[in-house]
Amino acid sequence: MSAYEGMAKVYDGLMKGDIDYERYCDFIEELFCGRKKKPELVVDLACGTGNITIPMAKRGYDMTGVDGSGEMLMQAREKAEGLDILFLKQKLSALDLYGTMDAFICAVDGFNYILAPKTLEDIFRRIRTCFLEPDGIFIFDVSTDYKLRHIIGNETFVHDEGDVFYVWENTYHENGSLSDMLLTFFVREKGGWKRFDERHIQRGYTEAEIRCLLKRAGFGKVAAYDGISKRPAHEKSSRIVFAAEG
Repeated sequence: MSAYEGMAKVYDGLMKGDIDYERYCDFIEELFCGRKKKPELVVDLACGTGNITIPMAKRGYDMTGVDGSGEMLMQAREKAEGLDILFLKQKLSALDLYGTMDAFICAVDGFNYILAPKTLEDIFRRIRTCFLEPDGIFIFDVSTDYKLRHIIGNETFVHDEGDVFYVWENTYHENGSLSDMLLTFFVREKGGWKRFDERHIQRGYTEAEIRCLLKRAGFGKVAAYDGISKRPAHEKSSRIVFAAEG
């Protein structure tokens, strides 16, 4: 089963204890503050079930959510009922919008699924040259190579959430800095338990690698933070949030 196809219905329940989305939105707005022009048109890349898109829309931003999974977007549309949000099914490598935007966001590992650095550079360049206003801001995070190598590594994790039980087996490949994740889910439904499997492959990036790709893509000013804090990123940061400007 492809990534997030079966997982879409249980994704929010699994993530609720790991990511404070409202705090993440607070941090995004902190990065918006002090700019000459407050962003109005904002794109949330790899938006998933809308956990950033929806609260940002409620805060008054004109939001567009982009994701490659139709199943995840279906969940997002249901949750966003009554909100004027445009959701688009597109791969990040084939981004095609209707005009320029004031800000781009990509939260919680979206770019880790881009396994080739050259492809990631091309995505950065396309955002910078085609769709981001000259005075716009690009905010995104990556799980670092340190996290995938030393924290997730070759470990196996077992989680029991009551109606959802899953086993998460990880293999880290030095060649390519790749984390190969095999997830086996058992979900309680009417009539019994349903099993499905998903495979996720992520590439771990270092701060230096991302800075280099952004520079080659034309971004001149880049800040890197240790997660959703104003502390600077460091060699043992598990998640780095970047704020890039032209």
